[in-house]
Amino acid sequence: MFFCRDLLDLMQAGTLDPEAAFINASLIPDIFPVLAAAQKTVIAKSRESLTTRTLHSELVYNFSGSKHISESLKRCGISDSTNYILVARFGASADEMTTIKGLVKGIEIDLEELGTRANRAQIQKHYKISEQELGISSLADAITCRIAARDAL
Repeated sequence: MFFCRDLLDLMQAGTLDPEAAFINASLIPDIFPVLAAAQKTVIAKSRESLTTRTLHSELVYNFSGSKHISESLKRCGISDSTNYILVARFGASADEMTTIKGLVKGIEIDLEELGTRANRAQIQKHYKISEQELGISSLADAITCRIAARDAL
């Protein structure tokens, strides 16, 4: 099993097998924004227009809502101190999922728990979401709007 530093080293060396996206789960109030980012990623792949080097780093980049690649990967990806992560893999087989589960030292939780463990203050700061905006929409909706609108801004 690996800690975040080991996973980072494998990703940066390009030797993580199978490839997967590792997202800082404290920034995820609900699974829907991740699905929106995944949809953008699949569309970019189908158009052969990925902004990053890999499909899974593109997912992290799209989830960030920012146009700055390195900043996006730092903020929304994992770091040495990350202790709560969401692991995503496109088209994973059962064997690949077993391998990925073996890479991560931790306890698997249900996706429904994301909202209860999200760091609301960190999310609002990262995505620049005001309390006024939250008066008319949810945190997940605000993030999803930023993900969807990033390329138009």
